Amino acid sequence: MNVLTRTWKGLIAEKLEAYGKTEGQRWRPRLHIAPPVGWLNDPNGLCQYQGVYHAFYQFSPFDPKGGLKFWGHCTSRDLLHWRFEGTALAPDEAYDCHGVYSGSALVEDGQLSFYYTGNVKRTGDYDYIRTGRESNTVRAVSVDGMQFEGKRLLMSNGDYPEDLTCHVRDPKVWKQEGRYYMVQGARTAEDKGVALLFESEDGEHWSCLHRLETKEPFGYMWECPDVFQVDGYTVLSISPQGVKADGLKYNNVYQSVTTFLDGDFREAAVREDFRELDAGFDFYAPQSFQAEDGRRIQIGWMGMPDVDAYYTNPSVEDGWQHTLTLPRELSVRDRVLCQKPVRELDDWWNFFIPFVNTYSDVPGDCFEVAASGTGGEFRLVLAGGLELSWKEEEGIFWMSFTDQRLGAGRARRGRAVEKLTDLRIIVDVSCVEVFLNGGREVFSTRFYPDREEIGVELRASGFDGRICLHREGT
Repeated sequence: MNVLTRTWKGLIAEKLEAYGKTEGQRWRPRLHIAPPVGWLNDPNGLCQYQGVYHAFYQFSPFDPKGGLKFWGHCTSRDLLHWRFEGTALAPDEAYDCHGVYSGSALVEDGQLSFYYTGNVKRTGDYDYIRTGRESNTVRAVSVDGMQFEGKRLLMSNGDYPEDLTCHVRDPKVWKQEGRYYMVQGARTAEDKGVALLFESEDGEHWSCLHRLETKEPFGYMWECPDVFQVDGYTVLSISPQGVKADGLKYNNVYQSVTTFLDGDFREAAVREDFRELDAGFDFYAPQSFQAEDGRRIQIGWMGMPDVDAYYTNPSVEDGWQHTLTLPRELSVRDRVLCQKPVRELDDWWNFFIPFVNTYSDVPGDCFEVAASGTGGEFRLVLAGGLELSWKEEEGIFWMSFTDQRLGAGRARRGRAVEKLTDLRIIVDVSCVEVFLNGGREVFSTRFYPDREEIGVELRASGFDGRICLHREGT
C-alpha cells in the first residue's frame, strides 16, 4: 500500500464516519445496493468466490454528483442482503490517477484477477476524445476477495488499433477452451462504436484478435461490452452512446442492448437486430457473471449518465445517489433474452395477500405485486403518482409518472406488448422493477415517495395474484 492509497483510505473513512452521524436515510432501499455516501454508477467485478457473492461498483465517495472514481465493494450470501466492505481499488498509480474505471473479475486457481480501465486526463488544450486521454488496461489480484495487490499495467493507447480515438475502456474477461478472452468498448476515429476482442495465453499479454461491429454505425461509442453463453446462445451486450430515438425505442440518453452472435464469436459479424434490455428510465452498463450453480446473473446500474437536464435524484440532498438493480437470472426463450429476479427473492417473501382484479392498501415500502391472467386491461398506481398500465386494444405497456414530484422529472416510457399474461412488480422504497411475460420485457425506474409506506391501487380485468411481503418472525 503506497502513501496515496493510505491517504485515500483515511479520507474516505472520515467521510463515512461523518455521514454516519447524520440523517440521510430517506429513500434508501432494503435489497438494492446503494452507496453509503457519494455517487454510485457501473457495476464492476461481479463474481461468486468461495461461496460469497462480490459486487463492486464505480464509487465517488466525496460528491453525490460524481467525481474521482474508486471501486466500492459489497458482499452477500443470498444476493439480496449486501454488506459494504469499503473501497477496494483506488486511483493511486500514474496509470489510473484520474479514476479506477469499469472492469471485471476472473475467478481462477484460488485467486481473483480484476481487469479495469485506468483513466488519465492530461492537463492542456485537449478535446479528450482524440487527444489528451489515456485509457490504460490494468490488472489487480486478490486471494481472498478483500485485499488487493499486484497492480500491473497491461495495455495503453499504443497497444490498441491505430484507427481508434482515446476512448477504449471497460474490459470484460473470461476463459474459454484454455485461452483468455477480453472485450473492450471503443470509439473509432470515424465516431463509430465497436467492441474489440483480445486474446491471451496467460491473462497478461494480449493481442487484438477481432472487431465486433455492425456494418452501419450504431452509436458513436460502445461502453461496457459483455460476451457470454446462455442456453446455447452467444450473447453480445453493449451500452451504446449516440443512438437516436425510434418510436418507443431508444428514448433514454444512452441505451443498453443485446443481440445474438452466430457462429464462432472470434470471427462473428454483429447482427443489427438489437433489443433493449430495459424500457424504463434507470438502467445502464449491465454486467453478467456465472454463479457457482451455473446460473448466468446480471446486474445493471439503476441510473443513467448525463440526464440532469431531464430528471434528477432527490437523494443527492441526503448525500448519496443511485443504486444497482436487483440481480437478474438470464435465460433465452423463443430467441429472446429474458430476465427474472433471482430465485432467492421468491424464498425471502413469507407473507402473502391474495387479490382478484382489484387491490387497494398500503402494504409497506418493500413488496412485490405478482399477477397473471388473460384479461384485457391492467392498471396499477404506486404512491398515488406512478402508473403502470396496459390495454389489449392498444398493445402498449406504459410506465407513467402522473406526479412529477414522485418522478423528479421522469415522465413516460412504453413498450409494445400485444399480450400480457404475467407481471412481477418489485417495489423497494425508491426502486421499482417491472418484469412482464416471464421477463421478456422489463422496466426499471427510481421514484421518490413522500411517505415511508407506499400505497397500491390496482384495477385490472381478468388478472389475479398476490402481494408478497417479508415479515420478521413469520
